[in-house]
Amino acid sequence: MKYFVSHFTIQCADGEFMQPAREITAAIAGECGYETFLDTDNGVDGYVQVDFYDEPVVKEALADFPMEGVTVTFETEEIEDKDWNETWEQEEGFAPINIDDRLVIYDVLHPEGHENENGDIKIGIQARNAFGTGTHETTQMIVGTLLDMDLKGKRVLDCGCGTGILAITALKCGAADAVAYDIDEWSADNTRHNAEINGVADRIEVFEGNAHVLSHISGVFDVVLANINRNILLNDMPAFKEVMAHGGTLILSGFYEEDVPLLLEKAESLGLSLKEKKEEGEWRMVVFR
Repeated sequence: MKYFVSHFTIQCADGEFMQPAREITAAIAGECGYETFLDTDNGVDGYVQVDFYDEPVVKEALADFPMEGVTVTFETEEIEDKDWNETWEQEEGFAPINIDDRLVIYDVLHPEGHENENGDIKIGIQARNAFGTGTHETTQMIVGTLLDMDLKGKRVLDCGCGTGILAITALKCGAADAVAYDIDEWSADNTRHNAEINGVADRIEVFEGNAHVLSHISGVFDVVLANINRNILLNDMPAFKEVMAHGGTLILSGFYEEDVPLLLEKAESLGLSLKEKKEEGEWRMVVFR
């Protein structure tokens, strides 16, 4: 699978606004088909499959940037057809992430210190996709929500699984089995690999593709998880509803406060009711039943 990398350069008068500007840039690019992002000194690098790259659409999306005094420009180049996150995973990695002193996510290639963290559940991740290590607020909100749920014996669906962290968390919290899918073949392979690392490979099925794969999966799910950008969520929510068990739970994240009304309206049209809303920084999460 061939990818482009776009080097987004962010110019802002106040350095305190750089990180929020990075996050907004990533959100806008995500709506244009970009899958994964890495922070740089001057902004952020975004990775998109060659077939999904549309330069005029990206330029138009960034032209009216929603932060005063911030401008974003970008240059795009094709990268080698390989695991483009190899340097990050082998050299940098991520520090252990402690969620509510109940669960610790650690980098299996850089495990230093995770034994000293409080938490009955330990999940090792070897990330071949930067998104899904647990460092992002959206991932942490969903993981925290799963920790508060009674998942014993439940069947879970992880849509856009990335590293598989959400499905693996659910299984570690007592879910009986899980199904996961991602449009990126590296992410699907990475989820399988991380499931092996955490001893849950016998309880998870992983597919490569988008929501259309759900038409080939039998049965329904007690819990459906999706940490994706707003436009994909709005498009795929009917498919999620079709595979939800009666009384099932739908947990969504990957969007901002201004996106919430659109998601609530869509959910209501599908007969779903809002049960919970969380916020962390600029990011939001909602739970429907």
